[in-house]
Amino acid sequence: MEFIQAVDFKALTASNERWSQELLAADLTDSCSIKIVKTPAGEGSPAGLHTHEVDQIFYVLSGTMNIEIRGSIHVAGPGTLVVFPAGVPHRNWNSGEEATTHLSIVVPPAPSDVPFATPVTP
Repeated sequence: MEFIQAVDFKALTASNERWSQELLAADLTDSCSIKIVKTPAGEGSPAGLHTHEVDQIFYVLSGTMNIEIRGSIHVAGPGTLVVFPAGVPHRNWNSGEEATTHLSIVVPPAPSDVPFATPVTP
């Protein structure tokens, strides 16, 4: 197990596309998995409106993210913690002019034998 994991800021900065780096892999711990994710302007949840079998938490580091949870729209800026409980329909997108960066924490780690996101029809 890696006790210290550094973000690859060079790759994060260089990418003009959606980019992520796993910081804590699900196969290393039973508690959670953690990724840093960069979402360019105009992009968002690859699955659109969806649910998960596990809780997902976002901590917004930079930029502004639009969030929909159970049909309610929210705006989350830097320093905002967003909780998507298991089974609750949600999505996120970036309607701003600059990329957003957030930590995605999944508690407990998602089972590897089922799809992570289940699309929901509005």
